[in-house]
Amino acid sequence: MELPWLGEHCSERSCKQLDFLPLKCDACGEVFCKDHIRYDDHKCSSAYKKNVQVPVCPLCNAPIPVQKGEIPDIVVGAHIDKDCKYNPAQQKQKIFTNKCLKPGCKRKEMMKVVCEQCGGNFCIKHRHPLDHDCKGSSQPISKA
Repeated sequence: MELPWLGEHCSERSCKQLDFLPLKCDACGEVFCKDHIRYDDHKCSSAYKKNVQVPVCPLCNAPIPVQKGEIPDIVVGAHIDKDCKYNPAQQKQKIFTNKCLKPGCKRKEMMKVVCEQCGGNFCIKHRHPLDHDCKGSSQPISKA
């Protein structure tokens, strides 16, 4: 070997590959090859210091802050018991609440569709003054 001082061996016991571009783990400080640099790949015992994940409440989808040393499952459970803003009735709220005022029409829209002449709320089909027999002004805006 011409240059024996170049490179380092991977710290993973099963690998020990001589790597000329070794990578140092930012959690444990050991040297690894490209195949073992991830925390899971070399079973890093110090991964908890760097691999920080924020758990999310499964009910209200809010991120739950977890302090170092706390178990995320317990913190999320405490959040659900005390601070969770989840409202089961919210899922059953009706979206289409704006009923059409045209006699005989039972359609409902998600958003209000207000006639500019009479100010009534109508469905998409009856939104034009000629379609709902508008009583707002004597002259229609257009003959659509």
